[in-house]
Amino acid sequence: QVQLVESGGGLVQPGGSLRLSCAASGTIFSVDAMGWYRQAPGKQRDLVASITSGGTTTYTDSVKGRFTISRDNAKNTVYLQMGSLKPEDTAVYYCGADIKRPLFNFARYWGQGTQVTVSS
Repeated sequence: QVQLVESGGGLVQPGGSLRLSCAASGTIFSVDAMGWYRQAPGKQRDLVASITSGGTTTYTDSVKGRFTISRDNAKNTVYLQMGSLKPEDTAVYYCGADIKRPLFNFARYWGQGTQVTVSS
């Protein structure tokens, strides 16, 4: 089995910073793209940022210049450094990863989500 475990969420004031981490564990053959998504109450889950195994990154427009995604391939871990946080960044943040287990094709796995609240 494969698990994605997120950490680093919490309450922060506007303008503050947080760093999210997501570690994949279990019987893993390889990890392809990893990404962070967020879902605010009453809204759909949207992509925030993604990173390929080669390090190519993409960001949704609203976080460009404020958030940075990175990964440690040796640890199967992806990070999201969030800065200049705004109240509209408040959401549950989910980690997603495309993982290949031995004898299986690539499949998308999800973390349990971590709450980020930006409020004064």
